Amino acid sequence: MTTAPDTAEIERRKDAARAWFETLRDRICKAFEDLEDALTGEGAAKVAGIAAGRFERTAWKRPGNDDAEGGGGVMSVMRGRVFEKVGVNVSTVHGAFSPEFAKQIPGSDTSGGQFWASGISLVAHMRSPHVPAVHMNTRHIVTGKGWFGGGADLTPMFPDSAPAQEDGRHLHAALKAACDAADPEYYPRFKKWCDEYFFLPHRGEPRGLGGIFYDYLDSGDWEADFAFTRGVGEAFLRAYPEIVARRMNGGWSDEDRRHQLIRRGRYAEFNLLYDRGTQFGLKTGGNTEAILMSLPPEVIWP
Repeated sequence: MTTAPDTAEIERRKDAARAWFETLRDRICKAFEDLEDALTGEGAAKVAGIAAGRFERTAWKRPGNDDAEGGGGVMSVMRGRVFEKVGVNVSTVHGAFSPEFAKQIPGSDTSGGQFWASGISLVAHMRSPHVPAVHMNTRHIVTGKGWFGGGADLTPMFPDSAPAQEDGRHLHAALKAACDAADPEYYPRFKKWCDEYFFLPHRGEPRGLGGIFYDYLDSGDWEADFAFTRGVGEAFLRAYPEIVARRMNGGWSDEDRRHQLIRRGRYAEFNLLYDRGTQFGLKTGGNTEAILMSLPPEVIWP
């Protein structure tokens, strides 16, 4: 039987998770800025006059109950030559759920609706229609229970093309390796969950080529669950910059760009209608700009 952690241990775990999300943020931002500097060829010619991007960070605070501090976060947003818009946000917030929302969250009944949540959330929308958009987030949430969640998935603009399929296999292989290192049952389970989650019912189509998605991960071994969550972040940091590097230097046509903007509409529809993270952030008093950072900078509906 697993012994419930005491208060000091819970606080240690919170600190470790928060520190990891912030460290991962810094490493991802550095890798993305390096890609901005490395752009050459037709890709560079298409964005002549646009400077290599750099992240701009904006801190925000969440008002808590009775005007007490409720935590906050930092938005890191870059608009550059390779990344038309990318946000890498971290937040650590605490407070109380609304009575209605608390009914949906495990452990709220034993915590009196109190919660603590920390995580990293990333969405990248690219200049080139031939570089896939991507989403990644991982988080640790504590109520009367504690668990991890998150995942990563790829959204190419031309999902049936050979390059996009190759990119999808590359990300999936990295995520599978992270899953297999923790539990060989994770990848098929979390891949299926991702395919089902990132689906637009009103259009009858997936958002992209998938990846993995997991939530409420509490195996009874906190250190193993945390190690797996770190592994997901490491897999993303290895795989996605490699995908960007091999696609970003090519050119594109006006028709490619129009197709990209239409496909981005699907991304916006999912995040506004179905995304759990969007709903969680808005219902817990998060920063609206940080929550809606995932929306593309330009989009059309034909």
